[in-house]
Amino acid sequence: MKNTLLCLFLSISYSVFCQTFTGGGGPINDNTTIDIPVSVTGLPTTIDTNNFGLETVCINLTHTYNADLTVWIVAPDGTTGMLFSNTGGGDDDFTNTCLNADAPSSLSSGTAPFTGTFKPSGQMGLVNNGQNPNGSWKLRVNDNYGADQGNVISFSITFGNNPAGYFAFSSSLLPIVEINTNGNVIQNDPKVMADMKIRFNGQGVRNYMTDSPAEYNGKIGIEHRGNFSLSLPQKPYAFETWDINGNTIDSSLLGMPAESDWVLLANYNDKSFSRNILPYHLFDSMGHYATRTRLVDVVLNGEYQGIYLLGEKIKRNNDRVDVNKLEATEISGIDLTGGYILKIDYWDNSNSWQLSHSPIGFPGLDIHMVYVYPKPDEIMPQQQTYIQNFIDDYEDALYGVNFNHPSLGYRAFIDVPSFIDYFIVNEVCRNGDGFKKSRFFSKDQDKPDGTVKKLKAGPVWDFDWAEKDMWGGSEDGSQFMYGECAQDVNAPGWYIRLLQDTLFANELRCRYDDMRRSILKESYINAKIDSVAQTVNESQAWHYQTWGHLGSATGTPEVQAPSQTYAEEVQRLKAWFQRRLEWLDINMPGTLNGCSMLGIQDLVNANKITAYPNPFSSIIIIEWTQADLAGAQLAIRDGSGRTIKTQEITAGSANDKSVTITDLHDLSNGVYFVEIVKGDERATLKIIK
Repeated sequence: MKNTLLCLFLSISYSVFCQTFTGGGGPINDNTTIDIPVSVTGLPTTIDTNNFGLETVCINLTHTYNADLTVWIVAPDGTTGMLFSNTGGGDDDFTNTCLNADAPSSLSSGTAPFTGTFKPSGQMGLVNNGQNPNGSWKLRVNDNYGADQGNVISFSITFGNNPAGYFAFSSSLLPIVEINTNGNVIQNDPKVMADMKIRFNGQGVRNYMTDSPAEYNGKIGIEHRGNFSLSLPQKPYAFETWDINGNTIDSSLLGMPAESDWVLLANYNDKSFSRNILPYHLFDSMGHYATRTRLVDVVLNGEYQGIYLLGEKIKRNNDRVDVNKLEATEISGIDLTGGYILKIDYWDNSNSWQLSHSPIGFPGLDIHMVYVYPKPDEIMPQQQTYIQNFIDDYEDALYGVNFNHPSLGYRAFIDVPSFIDYFIVNEVCRNGDGFKKSRFFSKDQDKPDGTVKKLKAGPVWDFDWAEKDMWGGSEDGSQFMYGECAQDVNAPGWYIRLLQDTLFANELRCRYDDMRRSILKESYINAKIDSVAQTVNESQAWHYQTWGHLGSATGTPEVQAPSQTYAEEVQRLKAWFQRRLEWLDINMPGTLNGCSMLGIQDLVNANKITAYPNPFSSIIIIEWTQADLAGAQLAIRDGSGRTIKTQEITAGSANDKSVTITDLHDLSNGVYFVEIVKGDERATLKIIK
C-alpha cells in the first residue's frame, strides 16, 4: 500500500514531502529469520543521504522477550541497515515504534513497548547509497534465542527530503576487521561461513578500508557467543579461521600465536574499553597465561559495529592453556591423569557433574563442574571418572579435619600460587562472576616419577560486570565476592575454607602487599587505563555515535548516574580502583607475619639465578648457586607471552647448577623472558636479543 502525505517531522516546524509504504506481518519463531516484503513504486530513481531517501521505519510487533530480536531494513539491492538489536531485555512488544536518525532519544534510552520515535541502534541510512529504491524492500527479523515467540503485525517505511545519514567509516588507527556473511544470518549455533579481512599497517600507522588485507584474508565460521552480553545491541562473536571447504586452519592474527579459535568481545557493557584488558594484563604479569587481546574496529556486512576486543578463546594449546593433549585412547595409568580443563559456569546434565560438597554456610547448595577439555561429547567415561575422583579427593581433603596439613590436606591437590593470584585479580576488580561462572581450572598430566600435577586456577575471564558500583553501599569500594555462593550459577565457595588456614591467608596477604608495590600501584593501573584510552581515542567517538548509549543507563546497572563523556568514564574507573584498593589494604585477610616480600626479581636474587649472555645470539646459559632446581620447568617467552621453547631441568643439570638453551638464532630481536617454575615457586628473568 502507498500513501502520499504531508509529514510534520519531530520538532521541525516546516513540512516535507513524504511517501509511506506499508507492509504486512508474519510469525516470529525461535532461532529463525523472517523477511517480510513491501513493494515500493513511483519514487525517484535515486536515493541518497542529502536530497531524498529513506527517513523513517515504523514497526508494530508482539514478542514476549524483546532482547531476542535483531531487526534490519533490507533495500532492493540487498544493502541492510540495522534498526535495533537485543533491546528491551525481557519486556514485551514494540508498539508504534518508529526509528528515525534525527530523533532526540536513542532506542536504548527507551522502555518497552517503545511507543514513539527513536534513533535506531544501527545505521539505517546505509540504504541511502545512490540505489534505485523502486522494488522489493524487506523487514528482516531474527529471533536468536529459544522459548519466546511473537508476530510482526505491520510495518511501514517512509521516504522524504530529510533522509537518514550514516557514519561512513573509511579508516582507523586501530586494526580493521571486516566481515561479510554473504547474506547468511549469524546465529548462536551452528557457525555460518563468512569472509574476513584484517587490515593493519603497524602500530601508529593509519589503516584504510581500501588497503590490502595482508593480516588476514580468508574464510571464517562465525556464531554468537555469551549470555548476558548477547542480550545487548553490540553482539559478541566466536569464530574459527577456515579454509574454503570449512575445515579449521591455524592462523596468527595481529601477532598472536597461530590458532583457529578466536573471539570478538563486545564493549557495549564496558564504556571504558579497559575492564577486560586490565585484569588479563594483571594475571599475565603475575606469571600465568591470560587471553591475549587486541583492540580493533569491526565492520560487519558493510556496517560499522564499533570497538571490539579480538582475542584468544580459552582452550588447550601450548600457547594457551598449556596442558598435555589427552587422546580418547588414553584411559589408564599416567596417561589418564591429564590434561583437563574445567569450569564453573552455566551447566546441564550432559556437560557437567555435581560436586560432592556444598560450600560452608550453604548446606544443600548444589555445585556443578563443567567439562571444557576434553569436550563434554568427547571425554571418555574413564577420563570422567578420573577427574571427578580427583576433585572429590581435593574437596574431601579441603573439608577434612587435616585440611591445612602440608601433605594430607588441600595443598596436595591445588597449585596454591595460582589460587592466590586468581583471588587477588578477581577481588581487586570486585568480579562476582569470577567466583561463580566463567571460572576456569586446569590439571596437567602427572610426572613419570609420581609427582602429582596440581589443579591450577585460571585463566581469568569475563569482567564486563566488574570494576563498577552495582548496588547501594558499594561506593566505598567495600565487600568481598568470594563468599557469594547462592547466585544464578552456584559457586563452590572454596576460598571460604581456604581462608580458614592461617598460612594460606598470610600467603595471600603477603602476595597482595607485594603486588601493591608494583602492578597494583594506583599509578601503574592508571597508566594502563590511560594507554587504552589513548589507543581508542579516535574510535571511541565513532563507537558511541553508532550505539548511542554514552550517557544512558545501559548494560550493567550502576549506582551513579551514567558518565556523559568518555573522559568522565575513564576518570571514574581510575577513582573506582583507588577506592577499591584502599578498602582492600585495610580488609585483605591474613597478616604479614613471616612475609619476606619476595617479588619476582627478589626470588631470582635469593637463589642467585642468572642468564647470559645478555644480549644473546643463539644460546642462553642459565646458572644458579643455591637452589635445587631438579625437575623444574623452564620456558622462554617473548614479549607477548608466547612460549618459544620449554624444557625440564634434569638431575644432571641440577647437579651442575647450569643449563644451556640452544637453537635460538632464528628469534627476532626484542625482549624475552626466562621463566623457571618448580612447585609453588617461580622465577623470571628478562633477557634481550
